[in-house]
Amino acid sequence: MQTLLPTSIVGSLPKPSWLAQPETLWSPWKLEGDELLEGKRDALRLAVQEQTRNGIDVISDGEQTRQHFVTTFIEHLSGVDFERRETVRIRDRYDASVPTVVGAVRREQPVFVDDAKLLRATTDRPIKWALPGPMTMVDTLYDAHYRSREKLAWEFATILNQEARELEAAGVDIIQFDEPAFNVFFDEVQDWGIAALERATEGLRAETAVHICYGYGIKANNEWKATLGSQWRQYEETFPLLQQSGIDIVSLECQHSHVPMELIELLRGKKVMLGAIDVASEAIETPEEVADTLRRALEFVDADKLVPSTNCGMAPFPRNVAAAKLRALSAGTNLVREELAR
Repeated sequence: MQTLLPTSIVGSLPKPSWLAQPETLWSPWKLEGDELLEGKRDALRLAVQEQTRNGIDVISDGEQTRQHFVTTFIEHLSGVDFERRETVRIRDRYDASVPTVVGAVRREQPVFVDDAKLLRATTDRPIKWALPGPMTMVDTLYDAHYRSREKLAWEFATILNQEARELEAAGVDIIQFDEPAFNVFFDEVQDWGIAALERATEGLRAETAVHICYGYGIKANNEWKATLGSQWRQYEETFPLLQQSGIDIVSLECQHSHVPMELIELLRGKKVMLGAIDVASEAIETPEEVADTLRRALEFVDADKLVPSTNCGMAPFPRNVAAAKLRALSAGTNLVREELAR
């Protein structure tokens, strides 16, 4: 990244209405077979165009080729039965029907590598690819085989490392691991979560990132946030551990959250991907609001290590809202760049 304050998005963008139901999280596909394959690839190209036109510097796929940020990866693994469903508590917040681990988990073939090659061929800007983190994968399944969250996490870490190495070979510059579970299971983060994450990144030359947020703006997450009080200090548990880890970039939620900005100081020396766009509200931030968030963050992170971003994914938004939020992110970042240049 040569650009000062390179802008990026965390993950998803809304899908076109011809591909999936608009404004719906994890909505089913509207196409099948070869048409679906072609539609996903067209949507990926559109996502690149949308980011480029609206001033985003580090380009991602907008998760256009996947339904869910965790289960789409798991669908491609053996050892998991999607027909055998069990209800589990996700992130200690809400119940969900999830697939069951019935045997040894294996990655028989690459999952996202062809899509990453298409992304690489579609833009000459730096590209980022997101994978689910080991702990969040474990938290999205019922385990009837290993019967140990830690053992299953280590298996997933090995699989993720295989995928990440091939994504790197396909030209991906930044490989991001999504670990919202890090904001919930603090003892496990300390006992094996960070270690499993580092196993997933082993041997990579590409930059590595971990994204930890408070979730999409869905009812269960919003209700949980309402119980957290006037200060959200969950990051205080994980940031010191991540600061000591080999992970290059830490992505966090900031805009309209109750996260005390000074917690970023705990990451000193790491790159910080700062969420300056709220994904729980359709209200469009002004460039000045974004700039103010970035200015406050610069008290605790050096300018050459700050990556302005969104709080989380934007899949549930109308497409025009997501585009306007991208423009706000870019415009607000430009205000701060100009100030720094002076």
